[in-house]
Amino acid sequence: MPDNLEMQRMRARVEAINALPTVPSNLRQISIMLGKPRLTMDEISRFVANDPALAIKVLRMVNSAAYGFPGRISSVSHAIMLLGLNVIRGLLLGISVFELMQKNMSGLWEHSCACAVAARCIAQKKKMKEPEEVSICGLLHDIGKVIIMLQYPSEYEQTLSEAKGKDISLFEAEKESLAATHADVGLWLSQKWCFPINLVEAIGYHHRPQLSTRAPLETAIVHVSNSIVRAKGIGFAGDPFVSAIHPGAWQMLQLSDDDIRDVLTQIDESISIPGGEA
Repeated sequence: MPDNLEMQRMRARVEAINALPTVPSNLRQISIMLGKPRLTMDEISRFVANDPALAIKVLRMVNSAAYGFPGRISSVSHAIMLLGLNVIRGLLLGISVFELMQKNMSGLWEHSCACAVAARCIAQKKKMKEPEEVSICGLLHDIGKVIIMLQYPSEYEQTLSEAKGKDISLFEAEKESLAATHADVGLWLSQKWCFPINLVEAIGYHHRPQLSTRAPLETAIVHVSNSIVRAKGIGFAGDPFVSAIHPGAWQMLQLSDDDIRDVLTQIDESISIPGGEA
C-alpha cells in the first residue's frame, strides 16, 4: 500500500502540472490563470477573446443541451454574465482537457458530458440555486484520470490493465497500485485552481460522498449521476462497472421513479452534445 510520503510526492508532482512538457499550451495557460486568487470576469473574457478557436468551443458547449441555453448565447461575455465566473472557469478547464481525454481514454469525454447533464437535471429537481455549477462538477469529476495519465502514463496504463485483469473498478485498482486515486488528484487540483468548496468536494469525494462535510448535496448529486450514466452505458470511464450508490447519498436526494426517468430522458436528448468538436 502507498504511504504518506509517496502521496506527498505525487501531490507535489501533480500540482506542478504547468511545468510538464506534455501538457498542451492552452491547458497550461488556463491552469495558470485559474490559480489566480482574484480572477475577474474581464480577465476571462479577454483571455478567451484572444483565442478564437477557444471562444468557438466555449460557445458550442454553452449552447448545448447541458446548460439549458440552446442556441441563445452568442458571445463569451454574455455566457459569463448568464452562467457566472465559476461555471465558465470550469468549462474552460473541461474544454482544455477534452483532447487529452479523447487521446488517453476514449469515451471519457462522453461519460463526463452525460454526467454534467444528469447532475444539472438532479440539481434542478432539488431546486438548487446554481444548477450549472453542479453541472460543472459532473463535467470535471474525472479530471484526475487525465492528469494521472499525463504525469504517470506507464503506471496508469498498468493500473488500467490490473483493473481489467482482476475484474475490479479502476478506483479500486488505483487504491491498490498508486499513491493516490483520481479523486484525490481532482481534489488537489481543484484546490490549487481556487475553485469554490462545492466544486472541490464534489470532484474529490464523488466516490465517497459520505466524506463531504461542506457540500454534501452537490457531492451526492455527482455521485449518483456517475452511477446513472454508467448504468446507461454512455462513454467509458475506465471500467465497465456501475458504481454502487452510497445509501446516505441516495437517501439525501430522495429521487422518485419519475425523477430518474426525467434524468434519463435528458441524457438521451443530450447525446448530440458536441463531444467530438468541443
